[in-house]
Amino acid sequence: MVHSFLLVGQSNAAGRGFLSDVEPIENPNCFTLRNGRWRGMYQPINPDRSSAGVNLAESFADIYSREKGVKVGIIACADGGTCIDQWAVGSQLFEHAVAQAKLAQRISTITGILWHQGESDSREGRYDVYEGKLLRVIDGFRARLGLQNVPFLLGGLGDYLVNYPPPKFEKWDYINNVMQKVATMRDRVGYVPADGLKPNPDNLHFSAPALREFGVRYYKEFLKHENKELVFEEKPMDGVIVTDEIELL
Repeated sequence: MVHSFLLVGQSNAAGRGFLSDVEPIENPNCFTLRNGRWRGMYQPINPDRSSAGVNLAESFADIYSREKGVKVGIIACADGGTCIDQWAVGSQLFEHAVAQAKLAQRISTITGILWHQGESDSREGRYDVYEGKLLRVIDGFRARLGLQNVPFLLGGLGDYLVNYPPPKFEKWDYINNVMQKVATMRDRVGYVPADGLKPNPDNLHFSAPALREFGVRYYKEFLKHENKELVFEEKPMDGVIVTDEIELL
């Protein structure tokens, strides 16, 4: 049985860590969804842009797999530069993520949702309405996918944004406070702090080593909200794994 996780948000969810800065994770029990089937996890796992690179979900999947002794699949649907309005229920990004997740539910059990988004909303005219919109996104994904009882993890924005020239991202700390508040307003919603994590030279995206650490932090937060009573049913297509050479049934 594959334990799968939906990955959604903007560029820091998609991953912009430089591939040359860390060694790739080699774990035969970690997978990414491609064309409705599981492929061995490879970089970039969320190729939304040519700049896609190291992703926090890699280390999350690795530590989850090793500590629990299970297969882990990532349903990567993040898209760089997107604001929360573009993730609203019924939007193209939302519907695409739901469709991919439903495909994954045929061959796995979705065990949680990993969210990192907010930089695009940390500015005047957007930050003060973020709370309600985020709650609607959380409730929307849970309702459409029947995932009311699995963790929904919210990753904090990097505190390095304080060094980014204003007015862009000047309300990053406000967004973090909103996410911490939202985490208290719904069951099994957790906040993952990004305090002290280092950026790339652009002071906008987490570095590859920081993303490795961030993924571990997501896992530790997941354990606080994990549904230990979740039933992992055998799936008709479970075990369909595509390699570079052969298909294993």
